[in-house]
Amino acid sequence: MPTVIKKLDAGSYQLKDQVVSINRVTKVVKGGKNLSFAALVVVGDPSAAVVGYGSGKAKEVPQAIRKGIESAKKNLVRVNLTQTTIPHMVLGRFGSGKVLLKPAPEGTGVIAGGAVRAVMTSAGIQNVLTKSIGTTNPHNVIKATFDALKRLKNRSDVAAMRGKSAEEL
Repeated sequence: MPTVIKKLDAGSYQLKDQVVSINRVTKVVKGGKNLSFAALVVVGDPSAAVVGYGSGKAKEVPQAIRKGIESAKKNLVRVNLTQTTIPHMVLGRFGSGKVLLKPAPEGTGVIAGGAVRAVMTSAGIQNVLTKSIGTTNPHNVIKATFDALKRLKNRSDVAAMRGKSAEEL
């Protein structure tokens, strides 16, 4: 049975946006070159453990970022956390990109590079170890990170699946 993900309302959170990458794209046409910009943006509310990503394209950078933010607000996900870290180790995949997330003890901080760091800080995860394996393409790395975050389960869900109480685990 596939899990139904209910849409989160962006208006009920204090969302902070973070630009992960801006790509200048050139289209060669008969009259010369048409410049355009593609922005990859992560938005999140660290206090509510909610995060989303989006991409926007436009002729100018600020418009591309604005479009990316609007797109990111449309696909927000809630992250299962235990205090300041993640509940268990998880591997997310997308394309040739793999992202390994490991829980870390208090005071470790976010050990992550570029695109993964943006997602972790936006989601409000304070202590985590990450390793990005395979591609360095920010789009694929972010999608792999979101895949990993969606795979996180909390204790009560696991207990319910096994037909036990949370105290038995």
